Amino acid sequence: MSLFKLNSRLIFFKLRSPGECERNTLAARSYANDARKTRLHEFHVRHGGKMVPFAGYMMAVKYADSIASSHLHTRRQCSLFDVSHMLQTKIHGKHREQFMERICVTDVQNLGTGKSALSLFIDDQTGGILDDLIITKTDGNYLYMVTNAGCKEQDMRMLTEELSAFKSSGQDVSLEFLDSDEQSLLALQGPRSADVLQSVVDKSTDLSKLYFMDSITATVCGVPDCRVNRCGYTGEDGFEISVPSDRVEAIAESLVAHDDVKLAGLGARDTLRLEAGMCLHGADISIETTPVEAALMWTISRKRRDERRFPGASVILKQLSDGAQRKRVGLVQKAHGAPVRGGAVLFNVVDGEKIGSVTSGCPSPTLSQNIAMGYVDSKFAKNGTEIQAEVRGQKIPMVVTKMPFVKSNYYSKPK
Repeated sequence: MSLFKLNSRLIFFKLRSPGECERNTLAARSYANDARKTRLHEFHVRHGGKMVPFAGYMMAVKYADSIASSHLHTRRQCSLFDVSHMLQTKIHGKHREQFMERICVTDVQNLGTGKSALSLFIDDQTGGILDDLIITKTDGNYLYMVTNAGCKEQDMRMLTEELSAFKSSGQDVSLEFLDSDEQSLLALQGPRSADVLQSVVDKSTDLSKLYFMDSITATVCGVPDCRVNRCGYTGEDGFEISVPSDRVEAIAESLVAHDDVKLAGLGARDTLRLEAGMCLHGADISIETTPVEAALMWTISRKRRDERRFPGASVILKQLSDGAQRKRVGLVQKAHGAPVRGGAVLFNVVDGEKIGSVTSGCPSPTLSQNIAMGYVDSKFAKNGTEIQAEVRGQKIPMVVTKMPFVKSNYYSKPK
């Protein structure tokens, strides 16, 4: 069985006959041949990365260590991830904040300078989540945004169309999409990440004053004007660092030369984010799910709710008032065995009624038990509720639990 990541979903090619084997192999090769390479591709290969096609790019799914080993190293020390496949965008112009509020749910105008926020693109008609993103109000004259690789073409098209409509009324705004050939993105994650990064930034940069979701520009490994955001997708303290692609390999080599740092790939990134209770777009959230159902209403400030002018407001606020029929929950398997994966159907233990489905699942390296995330009928969303998942005709006992599964370790400003 060959495993490939495609558009944020796992696709399995089951080989049942020589002819089918050949067709599936050719299809996989064709997709791989069409996939782009980040500027760190040869670096990954040189360091033993197992490369697979993902979201239009060839990416490392793992290195010499197992995914579980990479996962635990990130939790205990520090790992470096190449996330250059994600779309980086700068929004310029006098009316850039008003423009972004037309298409995302964040109160951008009241976001502090040098601050970042998790936000959502919402379908105005259905209230469904088109993508999740990080938006940053920089200390320069632009907004900086990172969106998902699997939604890149959709997001670029939507942004461009909205820009045309916005500018037609005489507003001043422009978009700058940063191609991965010109700008790369690294994620340094783990409890040792601040010490590691502090050792390679300029002396004027004090990372002890940079808190979770803060953003600055700094000189990194001698490269000036790198964008450093204290955030990540693992639940650990960490940073996302935007750097010029012609210098990214030198920076990556400098970072992995540190004793605390190992390379980690897509596999560990996925298990880490699930332990942290974070959504994967295309699996846990999509246009079929709303922020109310996904437990993401905290991304929409009171001001924007009161104004009722954010995308999808009429649908979302009505659902918030009336109550959602289903909710996203954490799930823990009560017994050992094979983990329940995305797509498994969930049932009420009392009468066997179908009550939802699993969207993500994996063995938790940190907890040494199987965990999952999914949507259930709101009547069964209370923590401690016992339900069942069906896997190959077998009913697997599970318990609804709070998330994150593993306590977050963010470097937050003291209250």
